[in-house]
Amino acid sequence: MKRSIHVSAVLLLALALALFAAACGGDDDGGGGDAAAPTTTEEEGGGQVGEGKSLTLGTKDFPEEFILGELYAQALEAQGYSVELKKNIGSTEIIDKALTSGEIDAYPEYLGVTVAVVARQNVVAKSSEETYDLAKEFYEGRGQTISEQTPFFDVDAIGTTAEFAEANGLKTVADLKKLDSFTIGARPEFKDRFQGLKGMREEYGLTNAKFVQLAQGITYQALDDKSVDTINVFSTDAQLASGKYVVLEDPKGIFGYQNVALVIDQEKLDELGGDDFMTIVNSVNKLLTNDAIISMNKAVVLDKQPEAEVAKAFLEANGLLAGSS
Repeated sequence: MKRSIHVSAVLLLALALALFAAACGGDDDGGGGDAAAPTTTEEEGGGQVGEGKSLTLGTKDFPEEFILGELYAQALEAQGYSVELKKNIGSTEIIDKALTSGEIDAYPEYLGVTVAVVARQNVVAKSSEETYDLAKEFYEGRGQTISEQTPFFDVDAIGTTAEFAEANGLKTVADLKKLDSFTIGARPEFKDRFQGLKGMREEYGLTNAKFVQLAQGITYQALDDKSVDTINVFSTDAQLASGKYVVLEDPKGIFGYQNVALVIDQEKLDELGGDDFMTIVNSVNKLLTNDAIISMNKAVVLDKQPEAEVAKAFLEANGLLAGSS
């Protein structure tokens, strides 16, 4: 059976939102400087900037990362780079080891996670710019570097059903302390992270929380069937657009600022053309607003569009596949 390559109405909406965001320009606070779209696809000798250059790009283990991986890979391939895309490597703890061991050359990371999980700095940054600077300094100390960061941010949060929130008077994470006990469903690494249950207990005194380990793909199902009271959500989850769920405010800011940047080995970046390579990556990043990402997540997660096709349509609509043959 041939797979249909037609773009759904939902995906067209995503593209419309992306184009609107691109037309508006730097309204979102992306930090890390202004990105510029590639002005040429060819070097002086007539070849594409990435001709003869290759890299291995990894992603973590959830749909938004798969979309990001496809966006970067396809944009780079359109400029002549050869990209091996390894999806679904694992959590930050796992994919960081893949980076430092040389299994991959680069991957997209959430910078608040970099600071808290990779650098193990239990600090509450005051802005996305401060988070970016902390992450960049850490990576450069290890011989790596990062691109400019995206306008969009995908922060961890605590979600529950609107019904449960109303019944228990829940508006913030701090309100959970009023309950005799409650369950929180999340992936295993959430339990021991400061930007997770550890930080919730230390900063909010939530000793009444009972952790339930859940795979990423079934958290909302577990919440719907009342297997758990709350779950770890991400602020760009497609499911949050339904109105069925409430995201609790985080007044202490323990979940930090989670804009995305591409992390890459510095020596590899030099081999790949340095600024020429980063210009392509940054031209993708500057288009990634919250509206665009939420719409692409919805197309993939809820409407079952293949992430490669979603990414391709987005890039084509924004003129970033012009260098492809």
